[in-house]
Parts: sequence; structure tokens; C-alpha cells
Amino acid sequence: MIPQFKNRFEKLGFDELSPIQAAVYEPLKNGDSVLGLAPTGSGKTLGFVVPVLERLAAGQGIQAIIIAPSQELAMQLTHVTRSFATLVDMNVTSITGGANVKRQLEQLKKHPEIVIGTPGRILNLIEDRKLKTHDVQTVIVDEADDLLEGETFDTVRTILQSVPSEVQLGFFSATETPILAELQKWFGTPVTRVDVRDIDHTQGDVRHGLLEISNLKKAGMLGKLTSVKQFKALVFFNHVGPLQQTKSWLAHHHVPVATLSANQRQTEREKALTDFRLGRVKLLLSTDVAARGLDIAKLPAVVNFDLPESAISYTHRVGRTGRMGEPGQVVNFGDDHDLRDLKRLLKDTNYDLVPIYYQDHQLSTRRPQLPGQQPIDADQTYQPEAKVAGEVRADPTAMQPASRKPKVKASLPQPTKKKKGHNKHSKRKGMRHKREEQAHEE
Repeated sequence: MIPQFKNRFEKLGFDELSPIQAAVYEPLKNGDSVLGLAPTGSGKTLGFVVPVLERLAAGQGIQAIIIAPSQELAMQLTHVTRSFATLVDMNVTSITGGANVKRQLEQLKKHPEIVIGTPGRILNLIEDRKLKTHDVQTVIVDEADDLLEGETFDTVRTILQSVPSEVQLGFFSATETPILAELQKWFGTPVTRVDVRDIDHTQGDVRHGLLEISNLKKAGMLGKLTSVKQFKALVFFNHVGPLQQTKSWLAHHHVPVATLSANQRQTEREKALTDFRLGRVKLLLSTDVAARGLDIAKLPAVVNFDLPESAISYTHRVGRTGRMGEPGQVVNFGDDHDLRDLKRLLKDTNYDLVPIYYQDHQLSTRRPQLPGQQPIDADQTYQPEAKVAGEVRADPTAMQPASRKPKVKASLPQPTKKKKGHNKHSKRKGMRHKREEQAHEE
């Protein structure tokens, strides 16, 4: 590693390279194509940024393209890459959908060495001959398992067909899908597989909790969680509709929140992330647009308001907390059927899901204590108190001061039993008989 980059690493507080950074450094610097698999939050970004920058030459035009699945991740990658590129007099430009095209074209005219963007906008500019690719040496596909499926798979393939055939490829992901085993078949170049998921221990201690709650009470519980000390959470929804409904409910109850979804303008999304990162709001409500790659420093918690539909989605969502050794908490909302389905969905993973409860502005694995009941752990089954042979139990009223009467447990009034033969006409019937007797006497 060149001295400038080594000094920057030290200033960032890193004593040594993470497993993925150490494993891919030499292959990428030597020009080999690589598939890098590592847990979320393990430093994959710097794993490919540093060796790629060391291969480029300043002032030689666009030599590297980095493709990201979302605007947020593209901007994050741009920030990280630029902080290292400036050390070697190189420029980085971000081109994403939803942003001002004219401004992006002006940046491209400055001939940056690295372009980072979303696949749709990159392809549009290539087809419009605004983005020149004849000098490109390296293409990195970040979150490859996501980008290499559906429509974006064809978009990425078309982008790669527009660059020189000898280009170096880099694919990085935290989870593996079948397409990642067929990279040479689809892209025509040998790809070295580097998988450090079993040996990487950079992730902090993350607890995965199951909080049983009905759909109608989820928004209220979310508001209660903001009263937990130092609580701050990225909250995931499966669809925009419930997200907006929950936002409205929280706003009505004076709980400040921010939202992040694909139908927002880029400026709105940037402001939401900034407010959340700076602590102006405790809750950032988002669809899966924020599930991949986003690095929010020391994020305490992730809440799955809607449970994910796949184990891969769960992995990426919960990977926003517990990054780079920091502790984290995952809270999964759902009724007993939902939580049972989640356990079944994750049965082949290493996640340890345990019941958790909210009480007295705290999250705990202990069930809420009933009056006169000893606290019990969540993994224990409550049994009615049984009398033990030879044991003498103290009278609970005996220790009370004489001036105080023992408390009597309030009970609901009991319905009055209906008298046999009584009906609503009985009173009127009695009065009629009385009048008839008086008339007879007269």
C-alpha cells in the first residue's frame, strides 16, 4: 500500500486490514477479476477502492467505473473513494438517477478518473455517447447479488459490453446467489473467488429480538421505543403505503421521523439521511432501498416493522447495525404466526432469535412481571406457583402495619342473577290488578 493510503488508514483508526481487504488487495492490484464475499460492515468498500486507485494514472481519463444499486449507496461510495483519490490527485464523479443530468455532464467534461453511479443512468449516458468507456480498465459491481438479477442484470451486462474486452471485473457482496457461481459463463472472463465470511469477525455483538405485537399496535410501539435511552433505529417496511401511514401516525403523536423511499426526490432522500445521521430524528422509516451497503456510524438498532420475505433480505437489513465491531439490536415486530414464520425462514442461518419485551422504557429478555410474581427469563415457561411439601408460607398481610388495611384486589361487578319468573311487564301487571280490586270494592 502506498504511504498516502497507509497514513489515511491510520488516521481512520485502523490498525490492520480486515480479512476481505487483505484477501483481495493483491489480486485486484495485479489486475485479476475477483468475486469478494464478506459480511456486512466488514470494509468491502475500501477493499476494492484502495487497490483500484493504485492501478490508475492521474490525468488519463475515465479508467474505472463502480456500479451501485441505489443513489444513497452511490453517494456513499463517492464520498469514501474521493477521500482517498484526492491524495493522489484524482477526481471522482457521481452519476445517479434522479439527479440533475446537466450538472453530471459538466462534471464528466472534467475527465474524472473514476465514475460511480447507478446502472440505469450509467447506461443512458454511455448510449448517448456522453460517457466515454474506451479507456476503462476496471469495473466494480457492488452488491452484486442484487444487481445481477431482474432488469438490472441485463443493464449491467450491456454496460460491460461497452467497455474493452480485457477489462478487470470486481464483484462484491455479503450474500451469495446462484448467479455468482456463473460469472465466467455470463461475462466471459475467469473470476477468482474470495470468501472470508467464515473467518471474518469484524461484526459486533448483535442481538436479534422477537417482539410479539399486533399490526394495529405496531406504530404505537415504535413511538414507545423512542423513549428507550440512546435508542435510534432504521425501520424497514416492505411497501411504501404502510410506511406513509406510520409516518402520519407518528407525526400526529409528535414523534419526529424521516423517511427514505424510491419515490422521493434525491434532495429529500439526502436530507432524510443527514437528519438521521446527525441525530435530529431517532427513526428513519425506509423500504429496502436502504438495506444495502448504507453505512450509518454506530447505528444502535434496526427494526423490522414488516418482516422481510427472504433470508437474504434479512441479512442485508440487519447488517446496518453492529458494523465494524459496534454492538447492535434488531427488533422484529409481528404476531405469533409472523414470528414463527420468521424463525422458519431463518432456520438455516446462525441468527439466534429470542423473545424480547418493552417495559418501563426498556427492552428486555425478561417477561413483564405480574403483581406478586418473581421475574422469569424469556426462555423459561411460566408455571403457577406450586405448594412445596413441608414449606410454610408467610401470610402476606402479617407484615403490614396495624394502621393500614391490606389491599383488596379490585374486581369487576358481577351481573345480577335474573329472578325466576320476573319479566319487564310484571310491575305494570301488578298495578293493573290493584286498580281492578279498587274498582270492585267501589
